Amino acid sequence: MTISTTRKLVGAGVAASLLLALAGCGSAPTATSSSAGTKAVAGFKPCIVSDSGGFNDHSFNEAALNGMKEAADSLGIKFTQVTSKSASDYTPNMQALVAGGCTYIVSVGFNLSAATIESAKANPKIDYAIVDDPADANNDGKTDAPNIKPLLFDTAQAAYLGGYAAAAYSHAQKVGTFGGMQIPPVSIYMDGFVDGVAKYNSDKSKSVQSFGWDKATQKGSFTGGFAANDTAKQTAQGILDQGADVILPVGGPIYLSAAAAIRAQGKDTVMLGVDSDFVVADPSVADITLVSILKRIDVAVHDAVMAGGTGKFDPTTYVGTLKNEGVGLSSFHDFESKLPAGLTDELKKLQQDIIDGKIVVQSPSSPKAASAG
Repeated sequence: MTISTTRKLVGAGVAASLLLALAGCGSAPTATSSSAGTKAVAGFKPCIVSDSGGFNDHSFNEAALNGMKEAADSLGIKFTQVTSKSASDYTPNMQALVAGGCTYIVSVGFNLSAATIESAKANPKIDYAIVDDPADANNDGKTDAPNIKPLLFDTAQAAYLGGYAAAAYSHAQKVGTFGGMQIPPVSIYMDGFVDGVAKYNSDKSKSVQSFGWDKATQKGSFTGGFAANDTAKQTAQGILDQGADVILPVGGPIYLSAAAAIRAQGKDTVMLGVDSDFVVADPSVADITLVSILKRIDVAVHDAVMAGGTGKFDPTTYVGTLKNEGVGLSSFHDFESKLPAGLTDELKKLQQDIIDGKIVVQSPSSPKAASAG
C-alpha cells in the first residue's frame, strides 16, 4: 500500500467515524526498483533494515517499508531492504548496508538502537533515521550522533481513545491488553489504553475492569518477543480467561495469536489493532477488529526519506501526536453500526480536548524531542 493510498483510506475513516479530525544476515540485501518522480540528489541510496518481526508483520515494519517504497517511487531511485530474523542480525545487517554503499539508512524499531548508534558514529557521512527510539543511550536529551533522525510517536494519546472505545463497547465490562517485549514503544500503548478505560469509568460512573497491565507498577502480561506463537496465544488466552471480551495485543505479529485465541473461544470477542489499520492491512481479521490505534510510521518514513533524498536531511526529532495526525484512530468499519449511541461524538470531543491540552495523557514512555547530538 502506498502513502497516497493510506492517506485516502485515512480520509475515508474520518468520514465514517468522525475521528481523525478526531534477509537475515546470511542473505544479501535485495535492491528494489522504483518509478521516476521528484529528482533525488546525485548518489542518494536509501536503505531500510527491519526488526525481528520482519517486513510482513502487517504492523510497524511493513508500514516503514511502505513509506520507503513510496519515497523511492517519488524520487525515481532504487532502495535496498534487509530483514533481521533475530537480534544477532542487527549489527551485521547494518554493516552490510554500509558496505553496500547506502547513504541513508532507516532502522525500524527500538531494538536496533545500539546497532544504529554504533553505525552512525562510525559513518558520519551517512544519514540515519530510526523508528521508535530517541537514539539517546546517554539519556542526556541529545541524540548520540548528529546524523540520526529519531521518528517517535506519542501513541498513548491515540491509545487513550482506543481504551475509552473498548470500555464503551465491552458487553462483559471487562477488557484487557498484553504486549510482546516490554519496551517503551509497547508499554506506551498499554498506558494510554488503561487510562482511556479509567476515563470512561469516570465519565459514565461505570466499573469496567482492565486486565494485563498495571500502569502504576509498569507490570503486566508480555510474551517476550514479537512472534505469533503458542506463548503469544496462551498469553492472549490468559486475558480472555478473566472474562475480557475486548483485547489489545501490542507487538506486531502477536495479534495473529490473539485472533486465534479469540476464534477458538467462539464468543462475541473483539480486538484492537495497533500501528496499522488491521482491516486494511490484514482483512483476515476484519471481522474481529473493533478499531485500530494508528501510528503513521509510513508517512513519517516517507517524509524523512524524501527530505534526505532532496538534500534536506534534518536530524530534528519527529514526534507524531494527535495534533499533527502522526497518531490516531482508524474507522470502526463494519462495527460502526454496533457502537453505543453517541460514542463517536464522545471520542471526537476527547480527541480535541487532548489536542487543546484540556486532557493531558501521560506515560513514562511518552517521547521527548531530543536535540541533535
